[in-house]
Amino acid sequence: MPALDSMVIQCPYCWEAQEIAIDPSVPEQEYVEDCQVCCRPIVFTVTVDDDLTSRVDVRAEND
Repeated sequence: MPALDSMVIQCPYCWEAQEIAIDPSVPEQEYVEDCQVCCRPIVFTVTVDDDLTSRVDVRAEND
């Protein structure tokens, strides 16, 4: 089982950069997590391709 990956994202509200952990064993996932700085809800859409390259899109909850 692959280890967790880390990636830096930017909050769509306060624009602060923050590091998140990604589980590459799950090929597609979408979840909501609060920003570590401003505490507003961020929607994460994570996709992992066949060579375990992760892609993360973030958006405000109301977008």
